[in-house]
Amino acid sequence: MAADHSIGTPEQLRDPDYTPPLATALPLGIQHVLAMFVSNITPAIIVAGAAGFGFGTPGVFDLIYMIQMSLLFAGIATLFQTIGMGPVGARLPVVQGTSFAFLPIMIPLVAGKGVDAMAALMGGVIIGGLFHATLGTVIRRIRFALPPLVTGLVVLMIGLALVKVGIQYAAGGVPAMGKPEFGSAQNWFVALVVVVVTLGLKFFTRGMWSVAAVLIGLVAGYALAFALGMVSFANVGRAAWFMVPDPFHFGFAFDWAAVIGFGLMGVVSAIETVGDISGIAKGGAGREASDREIAGATYADGLGTAVAGLFGGLPNTSFSQNVGLIAMTGVMSRHVVTLGALFLIVCGLVPKVGAIISTVPIEVLGGGVIVMFGMVAAAGVSMLADVAWNRRNMVIFAVSLSVGLGLQLVPEALQHLPSTLKILLTTGLLPAAGLAIVLNLVLPDELSAEQTEEISGGMSGHAK
Repeated sequence: MAADHSIGTPEQLRDPDYTPPLATALPLGIQHVLAMFVSNITPAIIVAGAAGFGFGTPGVFDLIYMIQMSLLFAGIATLFQTIGMGPVGARLPVVQGTSFAFLPIMIPLVAGKGVDAMAALMGGVIIGGLFHATLGTVIRRIRFALPPLVTGLVVLMIGLALVKVGIQYAAGGVPAMGKPEFGSAQNWFVALVVVVVTLGLKFFTRGMWSVAAVLIGLVAGYALAFALGMVSFANVGRAAWFMVPDPFHFGFAFDWAAVIGFGLMGVVSAIETVGDISGIAKGGAGREASDREIAGATYADGLGTAVAGLFGGLPNTSFSQNVGLIAMTGVMSRHVVTLGALFLIVCGLVPKVGAIISTVPIEVLGGGVIVMFGMVAAAGVSMLADVAWNRRNMVIFAVSLSVGLGLQLVPEALQHLPSTLKILLTTGLLPAAGLAIVLNLVLPDELSAEQTEEISGGMSGHAK
């Protein structure tokens, strides 16, 4: 959907406070949230699946509850950004939603431990969210420690940590592993239809069809799975029409690994939000984001996460898809996104929505997340394209990636460490990010050719 001057003048379209006519604003707002709808509910499904109360288990209603909270608090956190409260909120068209970035932290925390593990997870979400909010006071001053070399590596590591999940889901999910149906031709056929339809729409259509390509790809896969008899509606009939959020639904427990992990990832998420706010201001209004907008966005990011954790939701962050969407539509109105947030809140209060989402076969979701998580890794590579690839930066990247990815692939290598350290280090993400930050701050600006020739196998001379 390109900028349409019948909606308003060019000056009005660049103004965050402008309200387009409702007939235009409502579909635009829903388009904003549909572009992130699948990404927003996927982390809840993955965390529940890792813990062991996901699809096809007696704990499926806890999964439905988490899906509802993902929708509800994405909407509420988006209102924090668009409407604001005092210093909280950028008052820009920022869409908030459940963050993929925290998944490499959350999966080891809950792996195979069932619903009981969620209390410690929620403790980490709440405390980490409050810490994240305080970063709003210093965010501008710590950006120097996170150049594209570090942030690109972090995003790449998030994608690499998650691609395994996409393949597992496409083949039939963790419950099917070790059984004959895992990796069956039918499972792969359904997943690949989702991938093909998504790519076809993304590259051969325009407007809403292209923006919602993943969502439509999932619908196509769902229709095929239904025709193949893979869909069950048993839980939909039992789900209520309205639900009041339940404070401390999963309980609250203090766990050092969760608190430290969420706190450190809060820094990364805050920096990502700064990038999104800068992109929205530049793409939609042709200007730089103000210090107040950046600080307000960070406060809202952390507060949205902490409030979600109180009710059993997962960490929130600004959604980068929204940056491209604003640049494409040319409509900068924050009130448009407010309407989208209200749509999410309504969906979050109706458990039937979560129950219907829970009927999506895991193979269908697998096709979608193969694309999404691959795109996360690709986004990291894109960010790394801005790095000056001299020998110094190659060594920093090489050591950080080797240690981070290696620990993730061989967690047994840390079996003698205390459990807190083991969980933090086997994420792969935190050791890679920590090493990259430290090495970037302490290593001299450039190494001589003699210093790196040996460790780079004779290839160090290709870039100066």
